[in-house]
Amino acid sequence: MKELLMGNEAVALGALAAGVQVVCGYPGTPSTEALETVAKRNPGGVYVEWSVNEKAAAEVAAGASCSGARSMVTMKQMGLNVAADPVMCVNYLGVRGGMVIYVADDPGPISSQTEQDTRSFGRFAHIPVLDCNSPEQAFRLTQDAFVLSEEKGCPVILRSTTRVCHSCAVIDVPEIHAPGGASGFEKDPRWVIFPRLSYENKKKLIAREKLLEEEFSGYRENRISGSGPIGIACGGISCAYVRDAIAEIEGYEEKFTLLEIASPYPFPRKLAEKFLNATEQTIVFEELDPYIEDALTELCGSGQRTGKVLGKRTCSVPVAGELSALKIQQCLEKTFGIRGTLKPGEFPDAPEMPVRPPVLCAGCPHRGAFYAVKRATAGRKSVYCGDIGCYTLGNAAPLDMVDTCLCMGAGITMAQGIRHVDPDTLCFAFVGDSTFFASGITGVVNAVYNQADMILAVLDNSTTAMTGHQPHPGIGLTMMGTRSRPVDIEQVLRGVGVTSVRTVDPLDLKASEEAVRAASEEEGVRAIIFRSPCIAVTKPKGCMEVREKDCIGCRTCIDEIGCPAVLMKNGTAFIDGSLCTGCGLCAQLCPADCITMEVSKS
Repeated sequence: MKELLMGNEAVALGALAAGVQVVCGYPGTPSTEALETVAKRNPGGVYVEWSVNEKAAAEVAAGASCSGARSMVTMKQMGLNVAADPVMCVNYLGVRGGMVIYVADDPGPISSQTEQDTRSFGRFAHIPVLDCNSPEQAFRLTQDAFVLSEEKGCPVILRSTTRVCHSCAVIDVPEIHAPGGASGFEKDPRWVIFPRLSYENKKKLIAREKLLEEEFSGYRENRISGSGPIGIACGGISCAYVRDAIAEIEGYEEKFTLLEIASPYPFPRKLAEKFLNATEQTIVFEELDPYIEDALTELCGSGQRTGKVLGKRTCSVPVAGELSALKIQQCLEKTFGIRGTLKPGEFPDAPEMPVRPPVLCAGCPHRGAFYAVKRATAGRKSVYCGDIGCYTLGNAAPLDMVDTCLCMGAGITMAQGIRHVDPDTLCFAFVGDSTFFASGITGVVNAVYNQADMILAVLDNSTTAMTGHQPHPGIGLTMMGTRSRPVDIEQVLRGVGVTSVRTVDPLDLKASEEAVRAASEEEGVRAIIFRSPCIAVTKPKGCMEVREKDCIGCRTCIDEIGCPAVLMKNGTAFIDGSLCTGCGLCAQLCPADCITMEVSKS
């Protein structure tokens, strides 16, 4: 049946069509919808879980594969760093059931810290990589990846990028059936990784790469088209950009020869040699690293062809960010003098777009937590270490409460490092409830063991808010629809040795400030759990309103907390009822006491 599918949905249905039996992952844009679609379209017999982090997910998938089941683990490119330990090792052990590692890269980056390229990781880990250029191809490549994994006895990385993940296409999806049962785990010395075994398997990995180079040169998704003297090599979504760009150029089939790479690692050398021999000069378009460019340059340098390969290394192509059909046409014009017809959109009568920086939502409980800490520590030398999540937005004015943000869980350990070097500084570490479970607990144990002096602020809003409100261990709801006992953050903290733990409602400003002041006077590792549900998972309490006759126009409600629901109108404060959730934080800090609850929203 034909269906309109997003790229991530195509990956999910490709996995189900391939008979996947176990799917694990950790939510991270732009990969999240893949696992959610598997759970939604589960035909029965497929185990699905949001794991506590990517490392755990990869290890669960590896265990399932060792037991003969087809498994898939999903993550974004930053999550691959977290999963690197098991991913590197499972390739040395090998697999029984096909194991696919679906990684979504984020050129731009749009929602990530870095522009990490998973193709380079695959080469580093000696794991075959398939690279999707469209939702249609993603559907095919997912199924191919399972077959390849079982044929070669190794995991396979399926790489996608944001534009493929979130674009849509009509795909003919076969009827999905429940997968058959796996054979089960069979004891074998191969499953225990020892140095000697790794040494022997390393030689097998290299031999397998040579074999795959040959096979990938004949792989149907790698193709050469056109007959022109100018070679264009591309991979992933850049293939779609290139096709759109050259389609606008008259006689493009006689001007260009196009090489499209769907299996960047191991690189299809023979096919690439054929391409190079058919062209006079070559330019490479790809996101993100100059991966294909380097492979072609190596071929030229090894004597397969004389000539220069142009791309990111030669600054002929933008070295960072996303490409587009227009950018590719501009590169072709600048390099070869070939002009296309694409032009930037022109809107001469359009008004200037307003600046819309990302901010915490109206009613977000994190705003109360940040503001309470800010007020309670005013005048003291303090550092506020942040983390990955909605609360990273606490760095924006007027809160200005995030001084560092490195990677998930790092705020806890960075605070320790800062305090060791700067002992007269009051160090806070903010972490969300989902991130606490994903990668924060280890940092807390490190702090307790090494007698650190810091205040941990757990922002518990009962969800994984930034990536779409996925459940986590603190909620107790699993992706299989079952209920488990929620893991209590306070009990975890006390269990690892944190003796000072306070739990407060961040929307109660007075109580929150008192908790922060009390913790600030203590020493050692102490924690404050700011617990209040995200506005997206709870009903609004009502709506606040301003008594205009009593408002003194001081702007305290605006300048102190920066809530997007509060603004000035005719010289007095005004609350936008379409945004307000009735959290009451503005009322608690109004010096004129002119903000009150209006009516309850139905």
